[in-house]
Amino acid sequence: MASDGGSLALPPHGAELGRLLRTLYEQTDGGVSPLIGDRLADAGYDAGYSFTRSAPPSPARRWDRMLTWTDDGVHLSEPAVLDVGAAGKGQLVDLVLEFLMARGHQEVLVDAGGDMRRAGGGSITVALEHPYDPTSAVGTVQLGSGALCASASNRRAWGDGLHHVLDARTGRTVDTVVATWVLAEDAMTADGLCTALFLADPAVLAGTFAFDYVLIHSDGRARYSTPLAGALFT
Repeated sequence: MASDGGSLALPPHGAELGRLLRTLYEQTDGGVSPLIGDRLADAGYDAGYSFTRSAPPSPARRWDRMLTWTDDGVHLSEPAVLDVGAAGKGQLVDLVLEFLMARGHQEVLVDAGGDMRRAGGGSITVALEHPYDPTSAVGTVQLGSGALCASASNRRAWGDGLHHVLDARTGRTVDTVVATWVLAEDAMTADGLCTALFLADPAVLAGTFAFDYVLIHSDGRARYSTPLAGALFT
């Protein structure tokens, strides 16, 4: 929270996160934005976890109007709550894996619950959790050296139709997609794309990013990239 606007210096990896978030912001026409923090708080996902809506849905403020994110840090022209959850957790997974590998570990798996990255030989089979039944899976994928991230509207959900994936263009929760999974080279990118797939067509994102995906719509339809290193159950 920047109480009076102002600036915040960031470490070098902060610039990488900012560049990814800006690209996702543009690819989704403003749907993915770190300025969604205020709207999440309004919906009840606030610092105190009140889970009580305090204001009606409204669009997040526009990036170019008030936020400047450079290699040196972020600057806000007015008070705002920034939320980098769209890709920040995935970046933390990357940082932990790089830390371990720099200390000589050759076979590494960092699993942060929904976001994972692996380095080493061979591959492992990972189940894709059913968005409506956590005791079952909708399919499996093979993870070699790379990242697998997931996002679902049944996680961090509260109230009637309220969950953590909001469209920054409207401030409303996304109700057309219920779950996404992305395989990519690094977890920060995979994590960000999981969020973006709630808001943009995979074909649009594929013009900028290299990734595989599984996407489940709220009507039960599934979409996935081909060929996919895995299988969906029928």
